[in-house]
Formats: sequence, C-alpha cells, structure tokens
Amino acid sequence: MVPCNHQTPTATTRPGTAVTVDFGRMDGIRDTARQRLRDTIVDAARAQAVAVGWDGVRMGGVAGAAGVSRQTVYNEFGSKAGLAEALARREVDRFVADVRAVLRRHGDDVRAGAYAAIAHTLTEAAGNPLIKAILTSARGGSDALLPYLTTRAELVLDEATGALLEWTGHRLPEADPTALAFAADAVVRLVVSHIVLPQAPPDRTARHLTNLTLHLLSAATATPLAGQDVAGAPPRRVAPPTP
Repeated sequence: MVPCNHQTPTATTRPGTAVTVDFGRMDGIRDTARQRLRDTIVDAARAQAVAVGWDGVRMGGVAGAAGVSRQTVYNEFGSKAGLAEALARREVDRFVADVRAVLRRHGDDVRAGAYAAIAHTLTEAAGNPLIKAILTSARGGSDALLPYLTTRAELVLDEATGALLEWTGHRLPEADPTALAFAADAVVRLVVSHIVLPQAPPDRTARHLTNLTLHLLSAATATPLAGQDVAGAPPRRVAPPTP
C-alpha cells in the first residue's frame, strides 16, 4: 500500500513514495481559469454593446460569442444587470488606471497634472466605443447601462475621486483633508457630467475645468497656487474663495 499522508497520489507516482499535493496552487489555477472565462464573457458583452447598444445585448448572444452555454453566463453573473455591472466595473478600472498613469507622469506640477488628467479623460471618453454606444442608446430613449457609468458612486465617483485624492494628497500635504476631499469629489463630478453631456471640445473644457480645479485646491490649502494658465496667460495667483 502506498503511503499518502492523507493526500491522493497521481498516476505517475512511483511506488513507495509519498505524494504532496499543492492544493493552494490548484485553487490558484482554478481561479485563473474562472477569471479568464469571465473576461471572455465580458469581452463578448462589450463587443455586442458597441455594435447594437446595451438594450440589444442578449444573454444567449453573449454566450454564443463567448463560446459557452447561456447557463454558464447566468452562473457567472446572475443576470443581465450583473453582467452590466461587471462590464462597467472593468471600464471604470481601466479609466482610473489610465488617469493614475497620466497624473504620475507630471510629478509635482499640479496644474499640468490636473490638465493632462482631465483632458485625457474627456478625450478617451469621447473616443471610447463602449461609452459612445451607451450614450447613443441613452439619447435614443434607453439608459439601461448608462447609470452604471454615471450614478453608481462605487464605480465612478469613489474610484476616480480616490485616484485624485491620492495624487493631490502627496503633492499638497498641508491641505485640509475635508476640503481636499470636497475638491476632488466636485472635480470628478464635473468631469463625468461633461463626458455624458459635452458642451465644448475636450481641450477647451479641460482648460476651464483645470482652472476651476486649481481654485478648489487653493481653497483646500489656504495657499494660492501660482503658475501659468493652461491657455498660456501670464502667471497669476488663484485666490481662495471668500468664506
């Protein structure tokens, strides 16, 4: 009888040897395989949303495109709403990761970093095929997926505000935390609103929002932030608002 120390030997185990099964590694492999499955399904849902709008997406169609059964899609996401949340979650994660990268590239230059991040977000949103499909669908009277990208704080506002707070907190350590949190939240909400309903080209909107951002950050630090206007005007001081 082969000693197994309460573990199952494999077919290639030599007689008389104990077998050690790395259950943690096996769990990791299963988790990776499941994540790949979920990613494949979300990719299929994304492609359909871009092509026909979210209202036109069908769970059976997603399953067929992903090469899995319809029941598998339901097992993984529960419902179409669950799939929508997973899709929106991934889009937001990608947006936030991009914004973090843009902010880091500008080091301690608050004005340049703020402008670059806002302009990048507006430009990417305008060219993002998924967001375009969502907005087209919404303007036609359907907003089934739009709320996941605009009104769910845990997806958009919290993540984006957290990224901005992390960046400004390191560069403005003297800032009042409560005022800084308000400034970051206000800026993010304004950027999101301009994504949903743009009123000017991204670069022009980014210039205006950057100046407003500097104004809000000045209030948070109680120290006017000096520097050249994004539009190229001479250096000026941005005074905090009157209480």
